[in-house]
This record gives sequence, structure tokens and C-alpha cells, in this order.
Amino acid sequence: MSENTVTASHRRLTIRVLRYNPREPGSEPRIQEYPLEEGDGMTLFIALNEIREKQDPSLVFDFVCRAGICGSCAMLINGRPGLACRTQTKNLGPEIMLAPLPGFELIADLAVNTGKWMRGMSERLETWVHTREQEVDLTRLEERMDPELAEQIYELDRCIECGCCIAGCATAQMRPGFVGAVGLSKIARFRLDPRDARTDAEYYELVGDDNGVFGCMSLLGCQDVCPKDLPLQARIAYVRRQMAKQGFTRG
Repeated sequence: MSENTVTASHRRLTIRVLRYNPREPGSEPRIQEYPLEEGDGMTLFIALNEIREKQDPSLVFDFVCRAGICGSCAMLINGRPGLACRTQTKNLGPEIMLAPLPGFELIADLAVNTGKWMRGMSERLETWVHTREQEVDLTRLEERMDPELAEQIYELDRCIECGCCIAGCATAQMRPGFVGAVGLSKIARFRLDPRDARTDAEYYELVGDDNGVFGCMSLLGCQDVCPKDLPLQARIAYVRRQMAKQGFTRG
């Protein structure tokens, strides 16, 4: 097979990017188009890097790991939250629309500050192991744990905090204070952890209102777009059931 035949088999893509830099004087939101020849095994991460290297070095987007672990490259892909590094162009049409995730502070173009949002949520929900002792006994934190329980906690720790669940959540877009599936999942995780000394009342005081578990409308948007396929609705339902068992009602 000749080189021309191989080249001809590749599609011509048009990647449209919603561009805007709020820190750049005079910048206004606009759609910019980039023509691109599709390569074998091309992901959106590869495509964006090729655009930045060969067409427009000013294009802003985030990436770190390229392996679907860091969550940095999350963006709206044809209106649906996803990871650029895990999305192959062959699974999309020849025209691709990219935009930043909604619900987060915009840095520029496709980059948003998910870290600021996640840190604020974590501080609000105090997502760390709490002990009653003033001095932490590190040996207790390393005590052996039942393997089945350890597996449940590990499953709850697989969240990469990419922000896709928040971007896909209708409540989060309407109510900025909503902790979302990521926050409620963390509450479920620490409630399971035997090393955490907080009471049920302390857990549920953090999420027993419309910005917590009662804000969820069960539309399944978070679970549908989670790149790690986490059972987010099951975790939210778990928190609700435990609240009901303990007699906690809407705050």
C-alpha cells in the first residue's frame, strides 16, 4: 500500500474551540476553528497538542498524566464532560466542539480551576481522618483492616476529582454551594473508615441540607459522565439511607 493511500484513509477533522481569556484585556468569547488531519490512535489530547505546536501556541488547556488519572484535561466534548486524553477522535464525528467545564473558575480557553473548587469542598466537608486525641497515633492509622472493608474504602477513593460530575450536574449549575457527587462520595468514604472518630450527627450536619444530599435530583448526570465509571448514585443513596436510619431529616 502506497503512502498516498494511507494518508487518504485519514479523515480531515475540524476542531472548534470556545476561546476566552478573562485576564486578557479586550478578550471576548469566540469560536475558533482548527483543521487537522486525523492520525492513527489520535486522542483529543494529541490533537490539541498538535494544534498548539503547529497552528496556535496561544491555545490554553491543561494536561499532566495523559493516562486518565490526574483529571486535568477534563472539558466539554460535543457538550458532554469528558477527558481529552481518554477520548479518541475516531469515536467522534469529523466536526468536534470543545468548551471549558461549566461550574468552575475559568483560567483561559479550555482550562478551569477545578483545584480551587475541590479544595474548598474538601475544607468544608473536612475530608480527612479525624481523631479524638490531640496527638495523632500513627501506629493506629496503620492498623490492619478487614480486606473487604479496605476494598470498599479503596473503591470510594478512586475519584480523580476531574470535575466531570459537577459539570454534568444540573443542581451544581443552579446552586454554586452544592457539594455534588464528589463531596457526597467523600462523606460516604469517611463514614466507612473505622479510623475516623466522627459521629453520624457530625457527618450529616455537613451534608444534611439542599447543598448536600437533599440537593440531588437523581438525574444520573454525574454517573453518566464519570470517566472512572464510579457508582455515584449508589453512594448518594447510601448516605440518604444512613441518615434515614439514624432519624436525620432535611436540615
